[in-house]
Amino acid sequence: MAAFEYQALDAKGKQQKGVLEADSARQIRQQLRDKGWMPLSVEATTNKQKGDGGGGFFNRGPSLSVPELALITRQLATLIAAGLPIDESLRALSEQTGKQKIKAMILAIRSKVLEGYTLAKALEEYPRAFPHLYRSTVAAGEHAGHLDGVLNRLADYTESRQESDQKIKLAAMYPIILTIVAIGIVVGLLTYVVPDIVEVFIKNGQELPGLTQFMLNISHLISNFGLYILGGTIGGLILFNRALKKEAFRRKFHRFVLTIPGLGGFVRDANTARFGSTLAILTSSGVPLVEAMRIASQVVTNLPIQAALTDATVAVSEGGSLHQALGDTGHFSPIMLHMIASGENSGELDSMLARTAQQQETTLENTVSALVKIFEPMMLLSMGAIVALIVAAIMLPILELQQMVQ
Repeated sequence: MAAFEYQALDAKGKQQKGVLEADSARQIRQQLRDKGWMPLSVEATTNKQKGDGGGGFFNRGPSLSVPELALITRQLATLIAAGLPIDESLRALSEQTGKQKIKAMILAIRSKVLEGYTLAKALEEYPRAFPHLYRSTVAAGEHAGHLDGVLNRLADYTESRQESDQKIKLAAMYPIILTIVAIGIVVGLLTYVVPDIVEVFIKNGQELPGLTQFMLNISHLISNFGLYILGGTIGGLILFNRALKKEAFRRKFHRFVLTIPGLGGFVRDANTARFGSTLAILTSSGVPLVEAMRIASQVVTNLPIQAALTDATVAVSEGGSLHQALGDTGHFSPIMLHMIASGENSGELDSMLARTAQQQETTLENTVSALVKIFEPMMLLSMGAIVALIVAAIMLPILELQQMVQ
């Protein structure tokens, strides 16, 4: 039995869309006619989604947002834990969702399961919706016979990753907005306020102080060439973004970022925390350590760190210890390495990896919060200093004029 997407006209002439299951498109058309509807199009969901993905080799299918993936995973775990077979759980899950795209995808996966495929194998049809980490963890859960528990851990992992990323994005949002507002205020003062006030003194033939003349020159620069400067900045950012798509340039840039004081440490901590949390969910779900390291290294965004982790994976596959291999990369904190070594010695590597990952993520969130708290007063001080200079540039000719009158 396969899933088909249909479009039809109901008895009132209104167009209807949906997803139904049947053995063939002909049966779907008959079901629609039995309801008094006129079929317009009936297409298998797999063919439809391959067309949407671009077709052929480049087909990657539809994608899911992080909240959607977490919700689907949690609901599927609950249904399987209740004793329902996987195919029935998928059917109930498809009826629960209100989005046709997700419903079609779940029913297509169910069709694969009914054909005899494992759930992990069926999920391979949708790599954009279910990444390699997700599919490997599901495969390990199916092999161990604890699929519901593994799915619950996957849901926890997905939700925690989303929560952590959201905290960092929200923390970074305030400084960005504050910077844009500050720049806008300064540009407004230099473009509109300074020229109008200074023009009065120029008409009177008064010689302007050096600071006032400097601010006036900046004002003229912004007024005459501001659009060109803005366009050049945007163009530079576009060219830089295109250059980052080339791996050689991206690798050099990532290596340079790691050398920047402060920022390099933050990037290193963020990537090692992501690696640690991913490795923890994989190993605790039954994925072999070497395979788990190979998958977890793919979620690392910094290329030099990713390459170092690839070398560490090779070292572990050759019989080396995990803490020694990670220590040789030079990117992991001593406390993280000590905790991993303790887990290896005690035989509780899974739980120790989970603790390490939690500790790293907490440290990272505290670092972001501290940076935001430091940035706010620094930005206000900088803003105050710039405004004070502008006010001083305006007041200096006024004070000189008063001295001349006295």
